[in-house]
Amino acid sequence: MSAVVISGTGLYQPPYTITNAELVASFNAYVDRYNTQHASEIESGALTALTYSSEEFIEKASGIKQRYVIDKEGVLDPSRMYPRFVERADDQLSLMAEIAVDAAKKAMAQAGKKGEDIDAVICSSANMQRAYPAMAIEIQQAIGARGYGFDMNVACSAATFALEQAVNAVRSGSAKCVLVVNPEITSGHQAWTDRDCHFIFGDVCTATIVERADTATAADQWEVLSTQLATQFSNNIRNNFGFLNRSEDSDPLARDKTFRQEGRKVFKEVVPIAAAHIEGQLASIKLEPTNVRRYWLHQANKSMNQLVIKKLIAAEVTQDVAPLILDEYANTASAGSVIAFHLHRADLVKGDVGVICSFGAGYSVGSLVLRKR
Repeated sequence: MSAVVISGTGLYQPPYTITNAELVASFNAYVDRYNTQHASEIESGALTALTYSSEEFIEKASGIKQRYVIDKEGVLDPSRMYPRFVERADDQLSLMAEIAVDAAKKAMAQAGKKGEDIDAVICSSANMQRAYPAMAIEIQQAIGARGYGFDMNVACSAATFALEQAVNAVRSGSAKCVLVVNPEITSGHQAWTDRDCHFIFGDVCTATIVERADTATAADQWEVLSTQLATQFSNNIRNNFGFLNRSEDSDPLARDKTFRQEGRKVFKEVVPIAAAHIEGQLASIKLEPTNVRRYWLHQANKSMNQLVIKKLIAAEVTQDVAPLILDEYANTASAGSVIAFHLHRADLVKGDVGVICSFGAGYSVGSLVLRKR
C-alpha cells in the first residue's frame, strides 16, 4: 500500500483587518448606546449595565492583536455589530465556495495538481452557509474535480477530522487525491456584542491536498504516520442556530443563536484532554513528545496552547516548538492549526516529525502525526 502524504496547502486571507483598538472603540460605542437606550431598566435592576472592553483585556485574555474579516463596516457599526453580506442568486458562486476555491487553487498549485487530478472534495467547517446542496459539491464543480464531495461539521476540530477522512479515503482506495477545504466565516456566528468573546474570531479559509505518495510530485511532502480522533460531550461551547429555530418560534437573533462558551471551564477541561490525546497517539507509534520537532496546535488561546505543550515536553514553549498565529489571525475555528502548518513548516528538514492538532466544541480533538519526506 502506498504511503499517504499531504502535498500542498493553501490559504485565503480576507481583505480587511480589524485591530483590537478598532474593535474596542466600536464595542464601547455599542455599550454606550445600549446603556442609554435601556437606562430605565438598568436603574430599576431589570437589566445589568454593559461594561467597556479594552485592548489590554483582549490581549491578556487571548493573545489576539487583530483579525481578518470579509466585511469590516458591518462588524464595526455600533447599530449593527455583525457583517453585511449581499445575498447571491442561486446561479452565482456562493460566498463560502468562493473563498474555498481561492484557497483550493493555491493548494493545488503547491501540490502540482489540476482539477481533474482530484477525485474527492471534503468541505469541513464550524458552520455551513446552507443545508444543501453540499458546499463541497459546489466547490468540486468550480475547480473541475471528479469523483464525489461532502460536507462535515465538527466545530473547531472540523479540519483535522476531515483530514482523517481524506487519509482513510486514500488508504482504502475510494480516492487517490482528496481536497480538504475549511472555509471559516466566523464573523457570521460571532457574538460581537458580548464582552467575554467579542474579540475571539476572524475569517479565513484553508485548503489541503491529501494523496498517495506514489502520485505526489510536490517538492514539499509530509507523510501521514498516524491520525486520531476523540469526542466527549460538553455544553461548555455551544451555538443553537439551526433549521428548527423557526418551528420552535424562537428568536433568530437571540444570544444562544451565536457562539457562546464557558471560557474558564473550557480552559480547565480541554487542556488535559488535548495533552493526553497527543501523548497517547505518539505512544501508539512509539514516539515521545520530545521526539516531535514542531506542534501546530489549534489557535484559540495563547495560554491554552502553552499549557498543552508544557504538559507534553515540560520545557519552555517557544515559537519554534509551537508557533502561534492567533495574534494576527485570531481564532479561525477549524482552520487555525492548518494555518500554523501552512505558514510554519518550510524550515523543517527530511525526517522531522510534527503534529497537527485541533480541539473545540463537543468536546472534540483531532490530530495527525506527520513526517517530512
